[in-house]
Amino acid sequence: MIPPDVRKITSTAEAVHARIFAAGLTATLGVPAAEQARFLTALTMRLREGLDQGGAKLTLTVKPSASDGTLLMRAVAEPMSPGPDRTPPWRLTLACPGPLARNTLQPEGPDGTIDTEAILAADEQAAVILHQLDETERQLHLHREELHQTNQGVLALHAELDAAARAQRDLLDAERTARGQAERARRLLTFLADASAAVTASLDQEDILRCLPELLVPEYASQVDVWLFDESASSNGARSAAAVAAARCDRPQHAGAHPGALPGIDDLPPSVLSPDRPLLCIPLTVRRTSGVLTLTAPGDRFDEDTSVMLVELARRTAIALDNARQYEQHRDTAEALQRAQLTDLPTTNGLRLAARYLPATRGLNIGGDWYDAFPQPDGSLMTVVGDVTGHGLRAAVIMGQLRTALRAYAVENDSPARILTRLHRMLCHQQPNLYATAVIARFRPGDPHVVWAAAGHPPAMVRAPDGTVRLLDSRPGVMLGVPFPYEYEDHTTELPPGSTLVLYTDGLVERRAHGIDPGIELLGRTLAALDETAVKDLDGCAESLLKPLVHDSERDDDVCLLLCHTVPPEG
Repeated sequence: MIPPDVRKITSTAEAVHARIFAAGLTATLGVPAAEQARFLTALTMRLREGLDQGGAKLTLTVKPSASDGTLLMRAVAEPMSPGPDRTPPWRLTLACPGPLARNTLQPEGPDGTIDTEAILAADEQAAVILHQLDETERQLHLHREELHQTNQGVLALHAELDAAARAQRDLLDAERTARGQAERARRLLTFLADASAAVTASLDQEDILRCLPELLVPEYASQVDVWLFDESASSNGARSAAAVAAARCDRPQHAGAHPGALPGIDDLPPSVLSPDRPLLCIPLTVRRTSGVLTLTAPGDRFDEDTSVMLVELARRTAIALDNARQYEQHRDTAEALQRAQLTDLPTTNGLRLAARYLPATRGLNIGGDWYDAFPQPDGSLMTVVGDVTGHGLRAAVIMGQLRTALRAYAVENDSPARILTRLHRMLCHQQPNLYATAVIARFRPGDPHVVWAAAGHPPAMVRAPDGTVRLLDSRPGVMLGVPFPYEYEDHTTELPPGSTLVLYTDGLVERRAHGIDPGIELLGRTLAALDETAVKDLDGCAESLLKPLVHDSERDDDVCLLLCHTVPPEG
């Protein structure tokens, strides 16, 4: 341990001496260069502050630690003249790893002059420290550069990750959008298929026109109007300018506030825009334009995909309306031909006749059913009811041919069975893919018996004068036109005055869900339930028989009914 070194610093030279002494002392005590530099720098700054305030007292003490014996150097710098405006005392303690060697460093000579060697040693130490600081600065610069590069890499990685996240979000958004569009397209196609099935399910124009608003309102249109050219104008007055333009140009027309929103559809000029919601007017065209479908938008505009679907639905609706129109023309022609060939019933002594013909109410409602009654050269009366398979104009034409051929064969006074046999041969030869059923009954004046023959026809029915009902159910023979030779047989049954022979086609008694037998039974019960007065009124009797069987139900087939009521001959 050395005695404390106490110095009064009042000049720059004294401050330099004190710093040199402190530098030598710290070097002697083995203080690390970095710690030595920090200490000397802090001491120098403190001495400068002391000189600025009129001087300072510096005390340096070196002594071992009380705890572990390590040498501690303590420096205390304080103002020489304390005062409230003076800097408070400065204290610093350094741990010294080396042992104390006396007289190792003597910074001042005996005469108080500056020891040049001490100054040089201090400068060398300072140079070493500066070199270490430069190296440290260089290393710090390298570390900073490395840290900067690392930061740049991290930022680039973050940017890449952010870009990847954005790309993934964009892909997810695109996928959601694509799924939404696919789902919307699927929904539109499903609706188009269902709506097409609905408008093509009927051959009645009124049903088709009634179906459209039910399908489209309110999801795809707020209002639906169909303008058919062959109909009179509707009660709401003149048509819209868009509808007229669609009819004239034969192209879909759009009248709305967003022109160009619907590709493939013409936009009307603003001068003819609808004051209310947008309109989409689509011509109904198959071979020619027969009308215009006008749709009012459900909102402020029509969706592009929806408009494409609506144009396609209009095209299919036009086809359905054209089919219905052709069917109606075909049906009207066939019905006119059918009714033109129905016979005005003759008046015969001892026999009263009544007949009814009813076309079917759905489907191809004109078939080949017919009835006929005509006198023979020998004075007898031939009555016929027949049914050609199939429906429509062809069935009506074949029925007319059979009716004409039957009358021609009957002129030769052939029996009912002989006439049917000849018809069978003719049909097999001329119409090999067409069949028919028929029943023929011959009445002779004054003869209480009737001769009849049937070809695959529903059994005739007889009501006796006492009200009992029976079927003429002898073997009816095969249908006319079945491709093999066949000879029909005549049958005879008694019909005393007051009896009624009922001839009919299967449309009167056959229903798809129940077959033919329940209908025949119902016809027999209805005929038996009539009183004598009702039977004598043949027209009323015919209505009474038809009402429970066909008047209250839809018919898939047409109906023929012929009533033959025997009465006592006059004269």
